[in-house]
Amino acid sequence: MGRKVHPIGFRLGITKPWQTRWFARDKQTYVEQLHQDREVRALIRKLAPRAGISRIEIERFPTRLKVYIQTAKPGILIGRKGENIKRIRRALENLVKGKGGVEKVEVDIKEIKEPELDAVLVARNIAEQLERRVAYRRAMKRAIEQAMRRGAQGIKIQVAGRLAGAEMARTVWLRDGRVPLQTIRADIDFAKDIARTTYGVIGVKVWIYKGEILPEKEKGEAEEAPSQEKGVYVSR
Repeated sequence: MGRKVHPIGFRLGITKPWQTRWFARDKQTYVEQLHQDREVRALIRKLAPRAGISRIEIERFPTRLKVYIQTAKPGILIGRKGENIKRIRRALENLVKGKGGVEKVEVDIKEIKEPELDAVLVARNIAEQLERRVAYRRAMKRAIEQAMRRGAQGIKIQVAGRLAGAEMARTVWLRDGRVPLQTIRADIDFAKDIARTTYGVIGVKVWIYKGEILPEKEKGEAEEAPSQEKGVYVSR
């Protein structure tokens, strides 16, 4: 079998940031905060299932917990006159207040302007279509066309399970453009989801290649080689 590496975990700390940013005093505190982060994410997704939430980033301070929510539908998440976001903030305060010294919870919402290029939202959209009994090839091709039309340089979609109610499970994938797997500077967005159908669970994986992230030049690096033709030398 081939050895698989998670595309985002492979690039963490190089071209991809961590979705949770904090330090723990000891092992016990680390375990408690780790489980608390999972509960925070589960609670937000439960309270806003139709808000098109992609990622939930968490930052911890001595007495503060800050949550960044990336969503394709900020209007639904905020609600009329901010009712939904206030309800979410109160629920989070009840969950974490007093634990680990947290006294205040802040929620910041970031809008995703191109949901067709977000792997989490694309995977969730395909899974929902499979649950509504849409043909899997039709759902995959539509997602690929929309992503390429929005400017993606490559996209790969894979579904696995009892597709179309077949007796034996199988894996099918479609790809358009190029999706490099080992190039660390490649900006790869990856996500996986599941569709709970009548015939069983179908897994969905999505890779979206958005281009390369080039490293910045270090300060003090030479900008130009000496020109011998004109006798001009450029100092760096």
